[in-house]
Amino acid sequence: MVVPFVADGHPRGHRRAWAASIRPGMGRFVASMRREMDVPEQVEAYLASQPGPKQADLRRLHAHILAEFPGCRLWFTDGTNADGKVVANPNIGYGAYTITYADGSSREFYRIGLSANTTGISVYVLGLGDETYLARTYGGSIGRASVTGYCIKFRHLAVINVDVLQAAIQYGMSVQQAG
Repeated sequence: MVVPFVADGHPRGHRRAWAASIRPGMGRFVASMRREMDVPEQVEAYLASQPGPKQADLRRLHAHILAEFPGCRLWFTDGTNADGKVVANPNIGYGAYTITYADGSSREFYRIGLSANTTGISVYVLGLGDETYLARTYGGSIGRASVTGYCIKFRHLAVINVDVLQAAIQYGMSVQQAG
C-alpha cells in the first residue's frame, strides 16, 4: 500500500501513514517520499517509523553524530535500486568520501551509516583500507555486537560499550580514506 506523504512542513502529522506503509511496499513508498522531502525530513520520517526502543537508540546515535560532526554531510538512502526494487535497509549517512571502482570510475558516498535491521541496529564504517581493523580494534571491547570488516551490528545500545562505538565512529569520520 502506498500512502503519499504531503510535505507540508509537519512530517510528524504523517507518522501513522509512514509507519503503516513502511513494511509492505517499502521501496515504492520511500521512493515517492524521496521526491517530496529533503534529507532531514526523510531522516526524521525514517526514525519516526521505528518501534519505540529502537527509535530511541537510533535517535541517540543520530544526535551524537550530528553533535560530534556538526558540519558533516547528511545522507539518506532508501534501500532501493534504480528499478525501485528493495535491495537493502534504508540508511542514514554522515560525512563523505570517494569510492573508486576497479574500472576507474568513482562516486561520493557516506563514511558512517546508521540503519535499523530486523534484529537491531547496524553502524557502517566505510572507506577503511584494512578490512580487519574494526574487528581487531573494537571487537573485543565493544560488548555484545557482531563486528565485521565495515559493520558493527548490535541488538540495542544497552548491550554494548557506547564509548567504544563512539570511538569507532570517530575513527571512521577522521581516518584518511583507503586508496
